[in-house]
Amino acid sequence: MSSEIICVGTEMLLGDILNSNAQYLAQQLAQLGIPHYYQTVVGDNPERLKQVIEIAASRVQILIFTGGLGPTPDDLTCETIADFFGVPLVEDPEVIEDIAEKFAQRGREMTPSNRKQALIPQGAKVLPNPTGTAPGIIWQPRPDLTIFTFPGVPSEMYRMWEETAVPFLKSQGWGQEIIHSRSLRFWGIGESALAEKVSAYLNLPNPTVAPYAGKGEVRLRVSAKATSAAAAEELIAPIAKQLIDIAGLDYYGADNETLASVVGKLLRTSGETLSVAESCTGGGLGQMLTEISGSSEYFWGGVISYDNSVKVGLLGVNPEDLDKFGAVSATVAEQMAIGVKTRLSTTWGLSITGIAGPTGGTDDKPVGLVYVGLAGPKDEVTSFEYRFGTIRGRALTRHVSANAALDNLRRRLLTR
Repeated sequence: MSSEIICVGTEMLLGDILNSNAQYLAQQLAQLGIPHYYQTVVGDNPERLKQVIEIAASRVQILIFTGGLGPTPDDLTCETIADFFGVPLVEDPEVIEDIAEKFAQRGREMTPSNRKQALIPQGAKVLPNPTGTAPGIIWQPRPDLTIFTFPGVPSEMYRMWEETAVPFLKSQGWGQEIIHSRSLRFWGIGESALAEKVSAYLNLPNPTVAPYAGKGEVRLRVSAKATSAAAAEELIAPIAKQLIDIAGLDYYGADNETLASVVGKLLRTSGETLSVAESCTGGGLGQMLTEISGSSEYFWGGVISYDNSVKVGLLGVNPEDLDKFGAVSATVAEQMAIGVKTRLSTTWGLSITGIAGPTGGTDDKPVGLVYVGLAGPKDEVTSFEYRFGTIRGRALTRHVSANAALDNLRRRLLTR
């Protein structure tokens, strides 16, 4: 028994809107323990939608549609579903009354086109929409298939799913088990390298382990199917521990933890403080740190030293070293770190200088070259070189650079 999500709307194919509905539904299905192996996005075209229905209905038992329930001519989801199964549409008088009442509450008169939203396949049940005018349906056109339709407006769909769809699915015996996951997060190791290290775990039946990468980090998703989250965690915990032991310092946290939050906990525990000096990241590192609640306990501030005069005047970088080595260099990164630490009187100083692009690179110093400086409690200072390349783009290079800086501090705090 499995399900499939079908999102209807040409605007998604054109990239005009982000398909957040599919993500939400996937998460909700996992909480109910309902497997789903396919997602489809199809435009507002009845023939192509019929092709999608034919394929989906042959391989799953639950079809979940979002979008195409509005009053305009291109809203064809219910009409096409009914046509595919050879069932006429009938007007539901209670839906007409509900739509008219909602228009009246808003001081408007229902238009003739809105009557279309009251047409549902004969034999289907109305899936009420408490906030919008487009109801959905719950329909079993044949014994082995259940169809749900929802409007494309996320807030409307969420409420309809939670208030009506979930209770219905549970009444049909679904939701007896859940799929619960823990996401282990790693920095400083590539996806293929981590996958090789943990290859013995990638074919487990329950829990399952799957790697995926994004924005400079790698994650291992450990998922278990069980009767409750607590029971699933019992299955996940020993496998997660083994994976963490294998990864060593490359593992930094789980689920919603970030490098900034992990560094913050370490600093808070040790009673130490941090200041930052940034060039190419333009304040991104400071933003990551201050997004963590309570960060004022350990993060005292920073300097955005975009221009060399700021590096010299505020951070005390030697102008001769700037001329000799350039602003993007290990020497300058180290001086920036010790300078901000000294001037803000913090335990640690962390700096970033680099070429985020898309211009400014040379053969010797290409776009994506970044140096991180780290000054410690005894004024010891080190630097780290990264070559992120041009493929990442400016925004991602800045993001990865800031996290790389935090990761160096994390490792130092854990191993000193």
